[in-house]
Amino acid sequence: MTDAFLNHIRATLDDIEAAGLTKRERLLTGPQGGRIHVASPQGARDAVNLCSNNYLGLADHPDVIAAARRAMDTFGFGMASVRFICGAQTLHRELEQAIAKHLGKADAIVFAACFDANGGVFEPLLGEEDAIISDSLNHASIIDGVRLSKAKRYRFANSDMNELEDRLKEADSAGARFKLIASDGVFSMDGYVAKLKEICALADRYGALVLVDDCHATGHLGEKGRGTPALTGAGDRVDIITGTFGKTLGGGMGGFVAADRPIVDLLRQRARPYLFSNSLAPPLAAGALKALEIAIGADGRRALLKNHARRFREGVEKAGFSVVPGETPIIPVMLGEAQRAQDLAQALDDRGVFVAGFFFPVVPKGQARIRTQMSAALTEADIDFAIAAFTDAGRELGIV
Repeated sequence: MTDAFLNHIRATLDDIEAAGLTKRERLLTGPQGGRIHVASPQGARDAVNLCSNNYLGLADHPDVIAAARRAMDTFGFGMASVRFICGAQTLHRELEQAIAKHLGKADAIVFAACFDANGGVFEPLLGEEDAIISDSLNHASIIDGVRLSKAKRYRFANSDMNELEDRLKEADSAGARFKLIASDGVFSMDGYVAKLKEICALADRYGALVLVDDCHATGHLGEKGRGTPALTGAGDRVDIITGTFGKTLGGGMGGFVAADRPIVDLLRQRARPYLFSNSLAPPLAAGALKALEIAIGADGRRALLKNHARRFREGVEKAGFSVVPGETPIIPVMLGEAQRAQDLAQALDDRGVFVAGFFFPVVPKGQARIRTQMSAALTEADIDFAIAAFTDAGRELGIV
């Protein structure tokens, strides 16, 4: 390796640091939860955790852990193979059938991660004669998956139904054979829900398919945790649902695509991340299956989560912070500049509240924020503690 290349990389890293955009990882010394133990030079310290996707608090649930342990004893540690060679177990099929049934779809296919699911879903299904119309704030995995497809690409402004209709008309004028509208169910950086009923109405009018990435909804939003199609009343009109087991449903790993059986069958034949990645490890599959079972019956946890979100939102708004409106457990506290977000994150960390600042390129420049996420693993006392810490730190930094 040449010094010139390494010096170029170092200069890029220096630019990232100078712009206040460096992302630093912090280490936990124990399991994910509402309260966590964070490694520090002085030893592990406790913190209230407001930046996890552990919405129902199942990441350290004893029944989920026990299911994973049993699966390791029965099925082993790992598959050491892809599905179509010798990497498929009855456990994987059971998980696929369970998530498909929960979401009201005929079948499902499990990937190593939802990034892989979104990365692999478009290319096998759509060709150069087709069109994909994608929301401008869709997750990076959708963006990358669309780029891998030969279909013609269109983009509409976030949740702008007039612009979506214009793009559908353009696709029709260009002679698109099939059209697919792709949208996040919950826009993860902002915390609000897609206009799925309106999207589906336009899809009906223009003969389009609808794909929804429901990673930040499956398990905790909608009736029995069936996600944004159930929450918004879009229901069965959503043709393809992608999602994850790495957030609400146990917090481990794994993603899925749920749809009509011919769609799933074709993905098994041609989705490259599925064909060329190891099967999900048996303990992860079993833990996700148990987490799904718990989530279906977790109306109490969903109610607690909703109350936490309301309590925290009202508290930080009362303190003077600007908060993105929404109805989900994702509550972004807007700060504008990257350094300001990092300063507040550090001040909160000093006060025992674990958060993360989000800034470019994760969000647009000038829209830096601290994205807080509520969890049923938190208590009301934890929420009040966090509100007090935000208030104190915000005043100290001159933000409120």
